[in-house]
Amino acid sequence: MQYILIIIIAYLVGSVPFGFLLGRLSGVDIRRAGSRNIGATNVSRLLGKRLGIITLILDIAKGYFPMLVVSIWGAPERIVMFTGLAAFLGHLYPVYLRFRGGKGVATALGVFIFLDWMAIIISLVLFIMAAGITGFISTGSLTASVAMVLLLLAFHGLNDYFWLGLVVAILIWWRHRDNIKRLIQGREKSWKRSGN
Repeated sequence: MQYILIIIIAYLVGSVPFGFLLGRLSGVDIRRAGSRNIGATNVSRLLGKRLGIITLILDIAKGYFPMLVVSIWGAPERIVMFTGLAAFLGHLYPVYLRFRGGKGVATALGVFIFLDWMAIIISLVLFIMAAGITGFISTGSLTASVAMVLLLLAFHGLNDYFWLGLVVAILIWWRHRDNIKRLIQGREKSWKRSGN
Protein backbone atom coordinates (compact mmCIF):
# COMPACT_ATOMS: atom_id res chain seq x y z
CA MET A 1 0.00 0.00 0.00
CA GLN A 2 2.82 2.39 0.83
CA TYR A 3 4.38 1.80 -2.58
CA ILE A 4 1.12 2.64 -4.30
CA LEU A 5 0.99 5.88 -2.31
CA ILE A 6 4.58 6.68 -3.34
CA ILE A 7 3.74 6.19 -7.02
CA ILE A 8 0.64 8.39 -6.69
CA ILE A 9 2.70 11.14 -5.04
CA ALA A 10 5.30 10.88 -7.82
CA TYR A 11 2.52 11.32 -10.39
CA LEU A 12 1.22 14.41 -8.56
CA VAL A 13 4.74 15.87 -8.43
CA GLY A 14 5.20 15.19 -12.13
CA SER A 15 1.86 16.84 -12.82
CA VAL A 16 3.02 20.23 -11.53
CA PRO A 17 2.99 22.36 -14.74
CA PHE A 18 5.92 24.67 -14.08
CA GLY A 19 5.87 26.20 -17.55
CA PHE A 20 2.17 26.98 -17.26
CA LEU A 21 2.61 28.46 -13.77
CA LEU A 22 5.52 30.67 -14.85
CA GLY A 23 3.43 31.80 -17.79
CA ARG A 24 0.50 32.73 -15.57
CA LEU A 25 2.82 34.68 -13.27
CA SER A 26 3.93 36.58 -16.38
CA GLY A 27 0.34 37.14 -17.50
CA VAL A 28 0.50 34.66 -20.39
CA ASP A 29 -1.41 31.42 -20.89
CA ILE A 30 1.21 29.47 -22.84
CA ARG A 31 -1.41 26.88 -23.78
CA ARG A 32 -2.95 29.48 -26.09
CA ALA A 33 0.16 30.88 -27.78
CA GLY A 34 3.18 29.66 -29.71
CA SER A 35 3.17 25.88 -29.96
CA ARG A 36 0.64 25.78 -27.07
CA ASN A 37 2.93 23.38 -25.26
CA ILE A 38 3.71 23.81 -21.55
CA GLY A 39 7.36 22.86 -21.95
CA ALA A 40 10.58 24.86 -21.86
CA THR A 41 10.84 25.49 -25.61
CA ASN A 42 7.49 27.25 -25.79
CA VAL A 43 8.16 29.13 -22.54
CA SER A 44 11.48 30.32 -23.96
CA ARG A 45 9.80 31.41 -27.18
CA LEU A 46 7.03 33.34 -25.41
CA LEU A 47 8.61 34.52 -22.16
CA GLY A 48 12.34 34.62 -22.83
CA LYS A 49 15.27 32.30 -22.40
CA ARG A 50 15.65 32.89 -18.65
CA LEU A 51 12.19 31.54 -17.83
CA GLY A 52 12.69 28.85 -20.44
CA ILE A 53 15.82 27.64 -18.64
CA ILE A 54 14.05 27.76 -15.27
CA THR A 55 11.21 25.67 -16.71
CA LEU A 56 13.71 23.20 -18.14
CA ILE A 57 15.48 22.77 -14.80
CA LEU A 58 12.24 22.35 -12.85
CA ASP A 59 10.85 19.83 -15.35
CA ILE A 60 14.08 17.83 -15.20
CA ALA A 61 14.00 17.93 -11.40
CA LYS A 62 10.50 16.52 -11.14
CA GLY A 63 11.65 13.46 -13.08
CA TYR A 64 14.90 12.99 -11.19
CA PHE A 65 14.19 13.76 -7.54
CA PRO A 66 11.20 11.45 -6.94
CA MET A 67 13.36 8.54 -8.07
CA LEU A 68 16.30 9.72 -5.97
CA VAL A 69 14.20 10.12 -2.83
CA VAL A 70 12.54 6.73 -3.20
CA SER A 71 15.90 5.09 -3.91
CA ILE A 72 17.48 6.64 -0.81
CA TRP A 73 14.43 5.54 1.17
CA GLY A 74 15.31 1.98 0.21
CA ALA A 75 12.46 0.99 -2.09
CA PRO A 76 13.00 -1.95 -4.46
CA GLU A 77 14.46 -1.09 -7.86
CA ARG A 78 11.20 -1.83 -9.67
CA ILE A 79 9.32 0.60 -7.42
CA VAL A 80 11.95 3.24 -8.19
CA MET A 81 11.34 2.62 -11.90
CA PHE A 82 7.56 2.93 -11.48
CA THR A 83 8.14 6.15 -9.53
CA GLY A 84 10.04 7.62 -12.46
CA LEU A 85 7.39 6.48 -14.91
CA ALA A 86 4.64 7.99 -12.73
CA ALA A 87 6.41 11.36 -12.61
CA PHE A 88 6.89 11.26 -16.38
CA LEU A 89 3.22 10.40 -16.96
CA GLY A 90 2.29 13.24 -14.64
CA HIS A 91 4.00 15.69 -16.98
CA LEU A 92 2.32 14.19 -20.04
CA TYR A 93 -1.11 13.95 -18.45
CA PRO A 94 -1.24 16.38 -15.48
CA VAL A 95 -4.31 16.11 -13.32
CA TYR A 96 -4.11 19.85 -12.64
CA LEU A 97 -4.56 20.72 -16.35
CA ARG A 98 -7.26 18.19 -17.18
CA PHE A 99 -4.61 15.71 -18.36
CA ARG A 100 -3.31 18.00 -21.13
CA GLY A 101 0.42 18.26 -20.57
CA GLY A 102 3.72 18.58 -22.36
CA LYS A 103 5.78 16.30 -24.54
CA GLY A 104 7.88 15.01 -21.70
CA VAL A 105 11.43 15.45 -22.99
CA ALA A 106 12.78 17.42 -20.01
CA THR A 107 11.08 15.19 -17.43
CA ALA A 108 12.33 12.14 -19.31
CA LEU A 109 15.80 13.67 -19.11
CA GLY A 110 15.45 13.77 -15.33
CA VAL A 111 14.46 10.11 -15.29
CA PHE A 112 17.34 9.17 -17.59
CA ILE A 113 19.86 11.16 -15.53
CA PHE A 114 18.97 8.95 -12.59
CA LEU A 115 19.35 5.80 -14.68
CA ASP A 116 22.73 6.39 -16.35
CA TRP A 117 24.87 9.52 -16.55
CA MET A 118 27.12 8.18 -19.30
CA ALA A 119 24.19 7.28 -21.52
CA ILE A 120 22.74 10.75 -20.95
CA ILE A 121 25.96 12.47 -22.02
CA ILE A 122 26.10 10.47 -25.25
CA SER A 123 22.40 11.07 -25.93
CA LEU A 124 22.77 14.82 -25.32
CA VAL A 125 25.63 14.96 -27.81
CA LEU A 126 23.42 13.20 -30.36
CA PHE A 127 20.56 15.58 -29.52
CA ILE A 128 22.76 18.61 -30.19
CA MET A 129 24.08 17.12 -33.42
CA ALA A 130 20.64 16.17 -34.73
CA ALA A 131 19.03 19.49 -33.77
CA GLY A 132 22.00 21.43 -35.11
CA ILE A 133 22.16 19.63 -38.44
CA THR A 134 18.42 19.58 -39.13
CA GLY A 135 17.44 22.82 -37.37
CA PHE A 136 14.61 21.07 -35.53
CA ILE A 137 14.44 20.57 -31.76
CA SER A 138 11.93 17.77 -32.33
CA THR A 139 14.44 15.84 -34.44
CA GLY A 140 16.98 16.12 -31.64
CA SER A 141 14.46 14.93 -29.06
CA LEU A 142 13.38 11.94 -31.12
CA THR A 143 16.96 10.96 -31.93
CA ALA A 144 18.07 11.23 -28.31
CA SER A 145 15.15 9.15 -27.03
CA VAL A 146 15.99 6.28 -29.39
CA ALA A 147 19.69 6.56 -28.57
CA MET A 148 18.93 6.40 -24.86
CA VAL A 149 17.02 3.15 -25.22
CA LEU A 150 19.82 1.55 -27.23
CA LEU A 151 22.44 2.75 -24.76
CA LEU A 152 20.50 1.42 -21.78
CA LEU A 153 20.27 -1.91 -23.58
CA ALA A 154 23.99 -1.88 -24.32
CA PHE A 155 25.02 -0.85 -20.81
CA HIS A 156 22.46 -2.76 -18.71
CA GLY A 157 20.87 -5.44 -20.85
CA LEU A 158 17.18 -6.36 -20.74
CA ASN A 159 16.59 -5.15 -17.19
CA ASP A 160 14.18 -2.66 -15.63
CA TYR A 161 16.28 0.28 -16.84
CA PHE A 162 15.82 -0.76 -20.45
CA TRP A 163 12.09 -1.37 -20.16
CA LEU A 164 11.50 1.98 -18.47
CA GLY A 165 13.58 3.70 -21.14
CA LEU A 166 11.65 1.94 -23.90
CA VAL A 167 8.25 2.95 -22.52
CA VAL A 168 9.39 6.55 -22.05
CA ALA A 169 10.81 6.71 -25.58
CA ILE A 170 7.61 5.30 -27.11
CA LEU A 171 5.55 7.90 -25.25
CA ILE A 172 7.90 10.69 -26.37
CA TRP A 173 7.43 9.63 -29.99
CA TRP A 174 3.67 9.44 -29.47
CA ARG A 175 3.56 12.94 -28.00
CA HIS A 176 5.63 14.18 -30.95
CA ARG A 177 3.31 12.68 -33.56
CA ASP A 178 2.22 16.12 -34.77
CA ASN A 179 5.85 17.19 -35.08
CA ILE A 180 6.59 14.04 -37.05
CA LYS A 181 3.73 14.85 -39.44
CA ARG A 182 5.05 18.39 -39.89
CA LEU A 183 8.57 17.08 -40.48
CA ILE A 184 7.28 14.77 -43.20
CA GLN A 185 5.26 17.60 -44.73
CA GLY A 186 8.11 20.12 -44.43
CA ARG A 187 6.13 22.41 -42.11
CA GLU A 188 8.05 21.96 -38.85
CA LYS A 189 9.40 25.20 -37.33
CA SER A 190 13.18 25.49 -37.21
CA TRP A 191 14.81 26.81 -34.05
CA LYS A 192 17.32 28.54 -36.31
CA ARG A 193 14.60 30.63 -37.90
CA SER A 194 12.61 31.18 -34.72
CA GLY A 195 15.64 32.23 -32.71
CA ASN A 196 15.21 29.42 -30.15
